[in-house]
Amino acid sequence: MKEYLVIGVANHTDTCCSAEAITLLPQYPVFSGGERHYALVKHLLPAAHTWITIRGNMPDLFAQYALVEGPLVIFASGDPLFYGMVQTIYKYDPAAHVKVYPQFNSIQRLCAKTGQPYEKVRNTSVHGRSWQELDTALIKGEPLISILTDNTRSPQTIAQRLLEYGFNHYEMWVGEDLDGAAESIFRLSLTEAATREFYTLNCVLMKQISRPAQPGLGIDDHLFAGLPGRPNMITKKAVRLLAISRLQLHQAKVCWDIGFCTGAVAIEIKRCYPQTDVWAFEKRPECEDILRQNTRQLSAPGIHCIMGDFYEQEHASFPAPDAVFIGGHGNRLPELMQIIHTCMRAGGIIVMNAVLESSAEQFITMAAQLGWELQPEEVLQINEHNPIRVLTAIRKA
Repeated sequence: MKEYLVIGVANHTDTCCSAEAITLLPQYPVFSGGERHYALVKHLLPAAHTWITIRGNMPDLFAQYALVEGPLVIFASGDPLFYGMVQTIYKYDPAAHVKVYPQFNSIQRLCAKTGQPYEKVRNTSVHGRSWQELDTALIKGEPLISILTDNTRSPQTIAQRLLEYGFNHYEMWVGEDLDGAAESIFRLSLTEAATREFYTLNCVLMKQISRPAQPGLGIDDHLFAGLPGRPNMITKKAVRLLAISRLQLHQAKVCWDIGFCTGAVAIEIKRCYPQTDVWAFEKRPECEDILRQNTRQLSAPGIHCIMGDFYEQEHASFPAPDAVFIGGHGNRLPELMQIIHTCMRAGGIIVMNAVLESSAEQFITMAAQLGWELQPEEVLQINEHNPIRVLTAIRKA
């Protein structure tokens, strides 16, 4: 079991580490951290020491760590337990013994400098990550959101994304080089932030300044852009909500919407369950622009749009779903259900709305052949439209 001492570093040389951590440094010969960390702590290290620079290739880095005899001291920015090095250590060395000496993290410092209550902050990070964590906080309407940024997902890019998806009820605090020589703090509108450059080392606070305009549970059908000349080509709200309730998405990590058309089901899912990773598939080329328009005007970022014939896709290249909504099957339902059976995790839920008796019979027959557990079906009729059978099955082991 390897021992790691992970020491948080503040963004200045005078008191960059805690007093307790500084007293320990002479006992160790091997240290590691980024180049910026080395510049901050070098004067504290013993004259004869070895430094392993962290450059981003984690497998190679931990291969170097494995060659070090005895304990290893790692320097990390702020609090190593806050989106920091400790998680990385346990990922690559699960049996590690870790002792942490933290400093304040950058979001705590920005809150202190702007007078914002840290306990109310919904912390997120897009630093080397996807947008999903931030998107989830935005869709949930969190009033105060922190964001750890990187060179790609900068404050400017973040502001542009919020404006694109209609989250214009926030203002942005940007802290540059906090506690450093180039420290600056800006309070900006999203429009201002979207058009300016920022110092590379920064973090962000988003504060809600007005009531959100985003829809809640059950988006009215008329709010969706639809197929030209085919206004009924949408899963109606009542049917949509029933189908989504049958998918049991409160524990789902990944959901597939096969045959998304206008994107109504995928968007409703993302709005209701923003933590779920939604993958939407559609063959008709004109539906791509319709989905993108609807996700923007209904504030549903983060839906993965996959265009083309579903049957010709490399299904194994997509994350395995916990839930699947069948919005279309191109008269190849048995084949589609076999694909789902191959890809889906055990215990996953499949829901299909059937208007035609033949589709319902095929679903029930194939479910039995595949060993799926059929659930009691429900029937809905909306106004003058034909009755719809909402069919549900669970993929067993």
